[in-house]
Amino acid sequence: MKKLTILMIQALVFHITISLAYGKDNRTNWEAGVSRIRITPEQPLWMAGYASRNHAACGTITDLWAKALILEDANGNRALLITTDLESFPKYLSDRIREKIGKVYGLTRAQIILNSSHTHSGPLLAGMYNCYTEDSLELKKAEVYSFRLEEKLIILAGKAIKSMAPARLYSGHGMVRFQVNRRNNKESGLTSLTELKGPNDYSVPVIKILDIKGKPLAVAFGYACHNTTLDGYKWCGDYAGFAQLELEKLHPGATALFFQGAGGDQNPLPRSSIPLAQQYGRELSAAVERVFNEDMHELTPDLATTYAEIQLELSNPPSEEALNNMVRKSSGYVKRWAQELLNKIQSGESIPSSYPYPVQGWKIGDQIVFSLGGEVVVQYSLEIKKLFGNKVFVLGYCNDVMAYIPSEEILKEGGYEGDTSMIAFGLPAPWKNNVQKLIMEEVVRQGEKLTGKTVNRKQ
Repeated sequence: MKKLTILMIQALVFHITISLAYGKDNRTNWEAGVSRIRITPEQPLWMAGYASRNHAACGTITDLWAKALILEDANGNRALLITTDLESFPKYLSDRIREKIGKVYGLTRAQIILNSSHTHSGPLLAGMYNCYTEDSLELKKAEVYSFRLEEKLIILAGKAIKSMAPARLYSGHGMVRFQVNRRNNKESGLTSLTELKGPNDYSVPVIKILDIKGKPLAVAFGYACHNTTLDGYKWCGDYAGFAQLELEKLHPGATALFFQGAGGDQNPLPRSSIPLAQQYGRELSAAVERVFNEDMHELTPDLATTYAEIQLELSNPPSEEALNNMVRKSSGYVKRWAQELLNKIQSGESIPSSYPYPVQGWKIGDQIVFSLGGEVVVQYSLEIKKLFGNKVFVLGYCNDVMAYIPSEEILKEGGYEGDTSMIAFGLPAPWKNNVQKLIMEEVVRQGEKLTGKTVNRKQ
């Protein structure tokens, strides 16, 4: 804690000194800072992502990292992107981290994006619904790791701020095609398929950051696809981790940051081997590198941020009869969920009927970025791009991953993403069928505020 306090004070003093020295009214460039911190657990911990695992992690394929990119425009407006090799951030932990970073560095929630890569080879965090293990010792270890992670991310933000220097920003898009819509294509029959069914979004959004001399400082890039190539018991950033390693080899001294997109229903297929994860990482890094070396669109030092938490409505929970039936016939976390919900209903405890869902928008120069919470399915990216153009960036798994966020069509169809996945997150029921409408209305509100333009919602 002493080290953390010293770093916070140093970061604040540095910022004040730089602000006075620069005279922001005369600035014509961005200021940018990057940092990284290793977050690989030091001891065996339970892993997040697959409820079928039956013991803690026992090795490392690649280290796990948290990385930060801080941007400041010509008027001193700031935005902080934190990317992590983690499965997800639950609300409890995300709120604590963003609140602490905000208090120390004077940032609002609108100015902070906390994105998880959704690797299924990362650690269990405190605040996640307990669908993995009931071992009290393992759960305590997850709490200790999460507390230390909080401290590390605050230090990470401070280091990025302290490193700020004049920079130039560019945006562009690449393309890579290893994502497969898992709802419409059976994994077991993949090798015999001659046509893959969508919807899909193969876009690879890229932001390049160069220092004032033209040297690469960082590259932030994304893709809408589950980080589930691997399913073993060793820590790994999966394909996204390998892609970042490849880019950092190509640009020594630069930092590569991966952000997950709207890949809730997209899987890397085929999968289940380290060479496949490495292959997908190379494919993704090659797509980024191609864009990096082209004439990218330069972004003027003008930044705006928006944020809101909207109430998404939940359907009615199952009846007592249905829950009793689940308790009798189910096992593991499904049985535990049904029993817990049944106990709450029978005791007269209030059952949540809605959830505060985070929607966020950034305008970096003229580059529009939307950040959505939860495991957002690809249809949201496609719908947002219809309204704001194909160049818009759409991030999922940001700030709070509370459940899958299905489209209206998927809710009607049912299945895992639309109907039963809420059990693994501890929600009492699926979303109501207006979930897509409510989210898109908020996206439009924020988009109109950022762009100053009225959006035709009927197109």
